[in-house]
Amino acid sequence: MSSAAAPIFEARGLRKVYHTGELDVVALQGVNLDFVAGELVVLLGASGSGKSTLLNILGGLDVPTEGHLRYKGWDLGEGDERTLTLFRRNCVGFVFQFYNLIPSLTARENVALITEIARDPMSPEEALAMVNLEHRMDHFPSQLSGGEQQRVAIARAIAKRPEVLLCDEPTGALDINTGITVLEAVERINRELGTLVVVITHNADMAGMADRVLYLKDGQIIKEHHNEQRLPVTSLKW
Repeated sequence: MSSAAAPIFEARGLRKVYHTGELDVVALQGVNLDFVAGELVVLLGASGSGKSTLLNILGGLDVPTEGHLRYKGWDLGEGDERTLTLFRRNCVGFVFQFYNLIPSLTARENVALITEIARDPMSPEEALAMVNLEHRMDHFPSQLSGGEQQRVAIARAIAKRPEVLLCDEPTGALDINTGITVLEAVERINRELGTLVVVITHNADMAGMADRVLYLKDGQIIKEHHNEQRLPVTSLKW
């Protein structure tokens, strides 16, 4: 990964204020950052530090109150809702703490929901193979463990071949061993597909798996750390 690579995302002066009655809540204040292709970035911070707000803005689920966010040179703030919908559909994959699978559909069918609307998708079988679930394709969510359900959610997110994978506390509802399996799937996708991966967590133990770690507090990036070498997920101290 070259530091001279053109950024996929460029954020300048991002500020987000939520108006709740007479009270204004400042979730982000003056965030500046760049993300390049192939990076695996961990965003660390306590609850309320602005991690999820930043991730939602990167993914086009929310818009900043002030500042600019450019995706491959295009200012996302200039897009209408239809354009942002196409951006979310074609360019970004999301993985959340809770799996949001449809209970009445098999793993294969849950992934197919995305492959049927994406412009250049993998097959559901290929996406599930990326997360080592070839043998569970025809099982329903109720027949899968929590870690397997999360890996189905990851397969669904990457089946569209997104340039960006955004993960919001993907192991938050899992035990340590299951969480390691899920993070190995995320790391494999980053390594083999060259996908920019941004993972937010409050678990500092995950910092070693990243190329870069950004620390957030009170809506600001207070520190940035570059790892000289990424550590395998299984070698991290949990």
